[in-house]
Amino acid sequence: MSPSSLRITLLCLLAGVSGTVHAQSGELTLEDCFRLARHKNLAVEQARRSLNARQYQLAAEEATYFPKIDLLAGYNYLSRPLEVNLQQVKNGIVEGSSRQSVNTANNIFKEITGNDLPQNVQDAVYSSSEKIINTFYPDYNPPLSKQSYFTAALALRQPIYLGGKLATARNIARAEYDAGIVNLELVEKQMDFALTVAYIKILYINAMMASQARIVTAMERNERYATSLVKNEIIPPYQRNWATVALTYARSRMSNLELEKINGLVELKRLMQLPQDTMLLISDTLRYTRIPEAAPPPGFWRGNPAWKAVDTKTSLAETTVKASRSLQLPNIFGIASLNLYQRDLPVTTPPWLVGVEMQWNLFSGFSREKRVKATKQLVEEARIASFNAQALLEAGATVVRNKVTVLERDMHSLLQARDQAQLTTRQVEERLSEQLASVKDVNEALLVEEELGKAYYTALFGYMIAAAEFYNILGTPQQITALIQ
Repeated sequence: MSPSSLRITLLCLLAGVSGTVHAQSGELTLEDCFRLARHKNLAVEQARRSLNARQYQLAAEEATYFPKIDLLAGYNYLSRPLEVNLQQVKNGIVEGSSRQSVNTANNIFKEITGNDLPQNVQDAVYSSSEKIINTFYPDYNPPLSKQSYFTAALALRQPIYLGGKLATARNIARAEYDAGIVNLELVEKQMDFALTVAYIKILYINAMMASQARIVTAMERNERYATSLVKNEIIPPYQRNWATVALTYARSRMSNLELEKINGLVELKRLMQLPQDTMLLISDTLRYTRIPEAAPPPGFWRGNPAWKAVDTKTSLAETTVKASRSLQLPNIFGIASLNLYQRDLPVTTPPWLVGVEMQWNLFSGFSREKRVKATKQLVEEARIASFNAQALLEAGATVVRNKVTVLERDMHSLLQARDQAQLTTRQVEERLSEQLASVKDVNEALLVEEELGKAYYTALFGYMIAAAEFYNILGTPQQITALIQ
C-alpha cells in the first residue's frame, strides 16, 4: 500500500471513532482531501443515491413492454336479486304468442284442406289464445340470482402498439439517468473546488504565520536590545516602550492567525465529513508556481459538468416533445382472461377468452396540440440555456485568465517591495547597533515589512484562488494540485 493510500485508510478509520482527539501521522495533501471527500461528503453521497434511483427507474421503464398479469377477484352484494322484468314485455309476449297460435292453426288447416282458415275462425283462435295466456301469465318478476356473488379470474394485458409511448418513456428515463450522471460529476466538481479553496486558505494562513513569526522574533530581539540600552542608560525608557507596544500587537496578530487556521481546519473537516475532534496535520505554506500560458483548448466547455447539466435538459425536452405527440396515437393491447372461480353468478361465463383491445382518444379539447407547442418551447429554452452556458464559460475562462495575469504582476511587484523592506530593516538594525538609528525606527521598518509581507501573501492567495477558478471553469478543478505540491 502506498503512503498516500495508508494516510487515507488511517483517516477513514479515525473518522469512524468519536469522543477523543485523534492524531494523523503524515502531512495531509490536497489529493488526500479529494479522495476522502469522495467517500464521506454528504452532498456527493446524496447525488450518488439520486443516480441509483434513476438507474432503477430506467430498469423499470425497460420492463414496461412485458405483459401485465393481474388477479381479479370481487364480492358483490346487490340491493335486491337480479330479476326478469316480465311485466314490461307482457303485451309483446301475449300478442306474439296469440299470433303464433293463429299461425299454427292456420298451417294445420291448410295442410288438411288446402285452404286458409276463415277470418272469423282466426279471430276466434287469437281471442281464445290471448285470454288463456293472460290468465296464466305471471303477475310478478321472477329473480335470476341471489343477492350476492363472488368471481375470481386472471387477466393478462400485453401492449402491442402504443404509438411510441413506451419507447418515449424509456428515452425519458435514459435522459434522467444521464442527467443524474452529470449531476454527480457537477457535485463532485463543486466539492473539489470548495476543498481547494479551503486547503489553499490554510496554506495561506501557514505562510502568513511563518512571516508573522519572523516579525515577532525580530521585535523580540529589538525589545531585548532596547532593554539593554535602557539598563546602560544609553536611551530613555520610553523608547523601549515603543518596542514593547509593537511586540504586543505583533503577538496579538499571531494569535489571530492561529484562530483563523483553526476555523479553516473546521471548514475542511466539514467538507470531508470528519469529526471535528480529528487532528489534521497541514504545515505546508503557500508558494508561487507559474501557470502555463496555454489558452483554454477549443470546446473546453463541453467537458465542464455545468454545461453538460444544461445540455442534458435539451435532450430531455426533445424527448418530451415525442411524448406529447405520442398521445395523439392509438393504443392497442392484447388481452386474455382465465376464470378461476365463480359462485352464485346468474350467468355462466366461458373458462377463458382472448382478444385485442384498442384505445384511441379522438378529441381532448385541443389540449394535446397545446402540450406539443409547450414542449417545443421548452426545447428552444433549453437550447438557449445551453448557448448561454457556453458563452458564460468561455467569457469566464478569459476573465479569470486575465485576472491571474494581473495578480501575477502585482505579486512580482510586491515581492520586490517585500525584499526591499527586509533589506531596509536589516540596514536600520545595523544603524541601531551603531547608535545611528532609534528603536522606533526599527519598529517602523518591521511594521512596513510586515504589511508588505501581508500584501504579498494576499496577492499570492488571490492568484492561487484565481488559478483554481480557471481550472474549475475548464472542468478539472483537481488540476490545481500541480501548482500546490
